[in-house]
Amino acid sequence: MVYIESGTYVPLYSLDSGKVKVKAFYMDIFPVTNADFEKFVAQYPEWQKGNVKAIFADRKYLHHWQYKNKTGKGSTALKNSPVVNVSWFAAKKYCECQGKRLPTVNEWEYVALANETKKNASKDNGFYQKILDWYSKPTTSALANVGKGFRNVYGIYDMHGLVWEWNLDFISALATKDSRDGNNLDKNEFCGAGSKGSKTPGNYAAFMRYAMRSSLKASYNIQNVGFRCVKTAK
Repeated sequence: MVYIESGTYVPLYSLDSGKVKVKAFYMDIFPVTNADFEKFVAQYPEWQKGNVKAIFADRKYLHHWQYKNKTGKGSTALKNSPVVNVSWFAAKKYCECQGKRLPTVNEWEYVALANETKKNASKDNGFYQKILDWYSKPTTSALANVGKGFRNVYGIYDMHGLVWEWNLDFISALATKDSRDGNNLDKNEFCGAGSKGSKTPGNYAAFMRYAMRSSLKASYNIQNVGFRCVKTAK
């Protein structure tokens, strides 16, 4: 894991105009791989394919695995690629069983600000464009191995360019209902355009991430959504 120093950043959405403080934490260098997840389901068979209760994962759970507890024959290349088709419940449980947890949206976005040379590349339009270019590419049937792509200044790989990742509070910016009548004091409710209330309206890549997160349900299993773990620094 990599130690991430505490700091502040301006999130895409917040209820005030100030920066948000992110406490120090440790983050996994790579997303969790299929090989990692095979070890997990071997130890916790209730999370094997076909054994998980429907409330915790839909029918696409580990859809790309040939067997209930492993990827299958001829899948050597799959071992070190990020595990996908895992629900939020499964990802959360995996992290907890490692003595870790899923990163919060603030922790993930804080690290995602880093490019190859700067911890905060929010002024680098070229970096944002590179992320958008990654997002515009369709997901391939065979994901690349972890650690073969983007490495940021912290030494963390694949924050961008490989898979979307679950966050602990992934629906924290979820709009709940329209409050355009102006009489409702709950200013966190949805109002027409998604850019309302945004603190960094030029960060289109972050808009896509928030929109993606808000489209998910915790039981969903999607072919391009994986995860990584973090740990609170003491």
